[in-house]
Amino acid sequence: MIARMWRGWVATERAAAYVEYINGTGMAEYRATPGNVDAQMWTRDLGDGRTEVITVSWWTDLEMIKGFAGDDISRAVFYPSDDAFLVDRETTVSHFEVAGR
Repeated sequence: MIARMWRGWVATERAAAYVEYINGTGMAEYRATPGNVDAQMWTRDLGDGRTEVITVSWWTDLEMIKGFAGDDISRAVFYPSDDAFLVDRETTVSHFEVAGR
């Protein structure tokens, strides 16, 4: 199994709206893609006006991620309103082999 992780940062006062937006876009698309096992979104208030957002999705293998991300699975996938929310973002993602559960 493969874990795919991405991080971004939003203004804390907009964090709840961003979570709602991503639940309807990225999280829904992860779960609808064949080969996806599950997905979660994590947030933490950094105390400086920003909230860090991490998405983690689990996949059966690297090849199946192409159904979500396209041929270059190292690139992050963004949605039309992301620019209105994100104050910073990673443009690449990290992939990990799940070694234990």
